[in-house]
Amino acid sequence: MKANDLFKLPGSLPFGAYFKGDDSPWEWVSGIKKALDKFDFSNYSKPSNLPPAVSISGNVIIDPSVKLPSCCVIEGPAYISANTEIRAGAYIRGNVIVGEGCVLGHSCEYKNCLLMDRVKTAHFNYIGDSILGSDVHFGAGAICANLRLFHDLVPVNLPDGSRISSQMLKLGALLGERSEVLCNSVLQPGTILGKNSVVLPGTVFSGYLSENTIVRSVQQLKTSLKRN
Repeated sequence: MKANDLFKLPGSLPFGAYFKGDDSPWEWVSGIKKALDKFDFSNYSKPSNLPPAVSISGNVIIDPSVKLPSCCVIEGPAYISANTEIRAGAYIRGNVIVGEGCVLGHSCEYKNCLLMDRVKTAHFNYIGDSILGSDVHFGAGAICANLRLFHDLVPVNLPDGSRISSQMLKLGALLGERSEVLCNSVLQPGTILGKNSVVLPGTVFSGYLSENTIVRSVQQLKTSLKRN
């Protein structure tokens, strides 16, 4: 499985050397820290006139058009692109890359993750060790679990039904473009969602969900999804 099967790095992000389409998608997770460690932050300065309860530390780039709330915490390294909205109580924990037009929501936490353009994570979400393709949407309370119960290496399921090790202790979810995870759902470590797929509210899902597919709770019944 290749990263190009799920997502493509948008032109808004200057990190193309670290995120190759022919890589396995979970390899992009380890690429986040590499990209930010090599990035030259010296020509950038922190925004002026910060609200009093906004805390920014470390190497952080925030485009001047980013909307900041009255209170949030941003720990570098982090790169936050234009026209993104950060809402009250957001916690950005480092090694975070955010594309254009995103929403980093109220009481949401972000750690070692890549959000591409127009990703919306608006309320009470946890996004750790994960890749979210462009136009992904998270409903309130949806989270990406990133560590297995017994702290063993995270496996990933592939489209052909095979199962391999990611060789990673922490791995959240890999979400294809335009996929949606609705309210109070949990994506187990190593989950892969194909493009245009939907996880319905209150679902605990693990494994691989093919593109254009809906999954729902308990029985996890799959049905064809057609979009205009």
